Amino acid sequence: MNISFIGTGHYLPEIIQPNSQFEKSEFIDENGKAFESDNKEIIEKFQAITGIESRRYLEPHLNTSDMGFFAAQKAIENAKISAEEIDYIIFAHNFGDVRHGEIQTDLLPSLASRVKNKLGIQNPKCVAYDMIFGCPGWVEGVIQAKAFIKSGMAKKCLVIGAEALSRVVDINDRDSMIFADGAGATVVSATNDGGNILANVTTTLANDEAYYLYFGKGNKASDKDQTRYIKMLGRKVYELAVVHVPNAMAEAIEEAGVSISEVKKVFLHQANEKMDEAMVKRLYRKFKADAPDGVMPMNIKEVGNNSVATVPVLFDMVRRKQMPEHELNKGDVILFASVGAGMNLNCIVYRY
Repeated sequence: MNISFIGTGHYLPEIIQPNSQFEKSEFIDENGKAFESDNKEIIEKFQAITGIESRRYLEPHLNTSDMGFFAAQKAIENAKISAEEIDYIIFAHNFGDVRHGEIQTDLLPSLASRVKNKLGIQNPKCVAYDMIFGCPGWVEGVIQAKAFIKSGMAKKCLVIGAEALSRVVDINDRDSMIFADGAGATVVSATNDGGNILANVTTTLANDEAYYLYFGKGNKASDKDQTRYIKMLGRKVYELAVVHVPNAMAEAIEEAGVSISEVKKVFLHQANEKMDEAMVKRLYRKFKADAPDGVMPMNIKEVGNNSVATVPVLFDMVRRKQMPEHELNKGDVILFASVGAGMNLNCIVYRY
């Protein structure tokens, strides 16, 4: 029995926010002080490091669960199955539904239950639950789907990754330019002759690293202001990622029993262009090899970092030939890897 991706889908919001939109922002540091550099210089440095030129923001009338539903519909259609065949819906996110203009997160009911409701699934045995695992949530959801299928508890699982980070960013924090919105979904199924998950590795580093990403007060907040936003120790995250993610990928490759030369694509969490390039370079260095041209698809330039959605969105875009310079062929070995809040990181080796 193989465990395969039989369907994929994604949703990207229609609102495009180019870097130029931040030229009039009031960026200040965590101590409430203005930066010496003007906004144009801040934006230029930001773009040079992250590769981000624009990002997508969710339309005001929609929410994270809506995006997850749209992506799920496309994945189910692509899989050519009925939604009633799904045994588990695993929805990875971090902030729930946050309505436009509000500050409360809404997790009741779970986003997975909301998607099940929107899909009109009548089967009570279709179990729906949420996963809070930082940016690696979709990858970890696939790993859990694999476990359910191998154990005989399921035949088909719908795994969704979605986030509306534009609803939880501090507009006075220059790191807010990184974050974006989007959703990706996959149907994972037992098959006889499809692709197959060959190996997976997961790590949680929660000692000094636990709060590298956290919910904190705004940079311009008064003592009375209790609103919290997504915050990041960017340098710490970078230093952790470029060491531990290549280690996890190398461990998974060795566990899978494949050669680095067989790896055709590396689908990395779209967090930061320079960081992703460094992680892939270090991975290949571990095997005394050079990363081949075109091994790492990237869409961060146009869509930004939409957290748990980055990997499934990227995967679906390549499968749908929306990135003409990349293709997947039957038998290709590909990697999915991510790192994020917790600090969690993981990797899957998959034969397409």
